[in-house]
Amino acid sequence: MGKIIDALKSRFQTRDIPKTIKGRFNELMRKEKGDTQRVADRLGLSRRQVQRLVKGERKIERSRPETLERLTKEVTKDHQPRVRAKAEAEAKRRGLTVETRARFGFTAAGQTTDDARMRRLTEDVPDDLVPQIFEALRNGDEDKAREIVAEGLAREYFREPDTEGVRGLDVEFTDIDYIELDYR
Repeated sequence: MGKIIDALKSRFQTRDIPKTIKGRFNELMRKEKGDTQRVADRLGLSRRQVQRLVKGERKIERSRPETLERLTKEVTKDHQPRVRAKAEAEAKRRGLTVETRARFGFTAAGQTTDDARMRRLTEDVPDDLVPQIFEALRNGDEDKAREIVAEGLAREYFREPDTEGVRGLDVEFTDIDYIELDYR
């Protein structure tokens, strides 16, 4: 995955998805209670293809890369739903804090910083962005997670409340050295 999704997983999940492709396939079959049609729909395969995989006539490891990527995404989506729901509820209640060292730059109306530079920031994530962060975790979407965290940091650090001239400020958030997320 990416650094943000990995940071979210390390803080808000107790274990990883299965490491092997076969283990991931078996996990998805368990989640769908052995229903080959539902697994086929989720993976974009035919029911017969899934039945062959279950019987061992074909090996899941030899599937197309797109299928293996979809398998990983589907298993990640369903992984530890109660643990994730509990963490999300707690984050909504207490709030989230982001600590990171990354390259930040910004562009404002008619002006630009010289260059983006490495900064170490510790800021609270605005409460309205917390559900979106967990949605990105659920979907395994690193780009969306980066966008949401960048927006939160932009609001809290670069666009101080009630400061004129920073409403249109676009913040770049790249080259993440490290990132940690925790409850406030």
